[in-house]
Amino acid sequence: MPVINFGYNDLCHLMGEEIPVDRLIETIPMMGADLHHYDEKEMEIAIEFFPDRPDLYSVEGVARNLKCFMGLAPGLTRFDVADPVVDLHVDPSVKSIRPFIVAAVVRDVTMTDALIRSLMEMQEKLHLTLGRKRAKVSIGIHDMDAVRPPFTYKGVMPDSVRFVPLTSEREMDLDEVLDLHDKGRDYAHLVKGKELYPLLTDADGEVLSFPPIINGRLTTITDITRNIFIDVTGTDMATLVGALNIITTSLHERGAKLEAVRVHDGETFFTPDLNPMTCGLECETVNQFLGLELSENEMVKALERMGHDAIINENGLHVLSPATRMDLLHPVDLMEDVAIGYGYERFGERSVDVPGMGSELPMERLSDMVRQMMIGYGYSEVTTLILNNEEDQFGNVGLALRETIRILNPITEDHTCLRVHLIPSLLNVLRKNKHRDLPQRIFEVGDVIDGMKKQRHLAMVSVHPKANFTEMKSLAQGILRDLGLEHAVTISDSGMFINGRGAKIIVGGRTIGEFGEMSPKAINLNRLGYPIACMEIDLLGAVEERLDHIL
Repeated sequence: MPVINFGYNDLCHLMGEEIPVDRLIETIPMMGADLHHYDEKEMEIAIEFFPDRPDLYSVEGVARNLKCFMGLAPGLTRFDVADPVVDLHVDPSVKSIRPFIVAAVVRDVTMTDALIRSLMEMQEKLHLTLGRKRAKVSIGIHDMDAVRPPFTYKGVMPDSVRFVPLTSEREMDLDEVLDLHDKGRDYAHLVKGKELYPLLTDADGEVLSFPPIINGRLTTITDITRNIFIDVTGTDMATLVGALNIITTSLHERGAKLEAVRVHDGETFFTPDLNPMTCGLECETVNQFLGLELSENEMVKALERMGHDAIINENGLHVLSPATRMDLLHPVDLMEDVAIGYGYERFGERSVDVPGMGSELPMERLSDMVRQMMIGYGYSEVTTLILNNEEDQFGNVGLALRETIRILNPITEDHTCLRVHLIPSLLNVLRKNKHRDLPQRIFEVGDVIDGMKKQRHLAMVSVHPKANFTEMKSLAQGILRDLGLEHAVTISDSGMFINGRGAKIIVGGRTIGEFGEMSPKAINLNRLGYPIACMEIDLLGAVEERLDHIL
């Protein structure tokens, strides 16, 4: 989850009041966030937020919401946006490349170290989360006084334009930027191979940005910048609008003045649009959902603590919400805000009448028994997410691609599907712990999804200079012996293992797992420089007919 770093003094300055650190530490978790770290010496705060709240990816957003939550300035924050004097033309040539763009002008900015730091971190966090590493959204922030409007967003031939990119001294054409510039190499895959590349230019043909790769050096933000032009390009208009709203309102918190841009894209529209979103809430439905008995006025106060305005009418509540709240997709999201604003600590305790006594499921008892066995064999337990991606699940371990359940709108490209194997998740843990001493032996008892069915698997990985097939075969025999299972082993031709050093485990005529010595190709793909032995077993498949006897 995103971690936002900022100075305590800067936060208090934005809030207009010095808040005791102890009170902040107590309040922040109540907003739905975690205090990640506080450095008393440097007076630095790090807060971890859920990915569904990108409006809190900056100290300005945190300060605005804390002022509401702590009662310093409850209710909806209003933003004045001046009428546009700048035009942005979208050429049809860009539609097949990166079709959408929105923009804003921010005037009378006072650049400080704190603001520059906040802008850089906010841009980075939005690129990583909302932007899917710039594939969906990329943001350009420019010195407005270095260029001359109107601006044009268009597609151009890669060798038809030359400019000096940010952090470079050399003039390059667009293909050279992709090949020679650090950012070009990082993000070349987003445009490489297309006939035309997207470009944002001013009235004189000067390059502001080569999105989503790099800005032009001409419009570099400095400590003397006073007026800023912001462009946001990408593939989803709603996400672009949300990102622009978040950035512009953060600058407004610093005292800057916002000015709309007139965008000509087939039809003409103005951005940013910071008018509040509206939604209706039925108070009875809210109470049923939360299990409370709040009055209409209590709900209004709770919503005001979360930055909304609410008006009581004959149908319940008419709620006005900030244009920066991209997470508000349904009335249930506002009901959650009522709960947070009211305070979970005030819900109290309720006894629940159930027809009978609860007990541990047999599969959970088996899983606990297997965990104790693995610890006895000298392995350390890890727990990983059931979300993974096709590259890790198949390509990086040498397995053939198979159908998985894909996530429709994944938060990151690392979590695009539900896993069908546990071993790739363990390899990911090892990649992140390459700096640790060897040997490393880890295991996980967790769920995978095969088709539409959830299965409980056991997987283990051993990495050290002498990891081999025999080590894993001995472990497999020990586990199956402890479970009282008669089994057979046959050589496996899985692409995950070295030929002749992989085996399938067969119980009752059914293949329930495999083990072996991982192939050098798979080791290199996972960037691990030592031999790896691994095993994965379908626990339910192994003991289904003997579960009661084993337990």
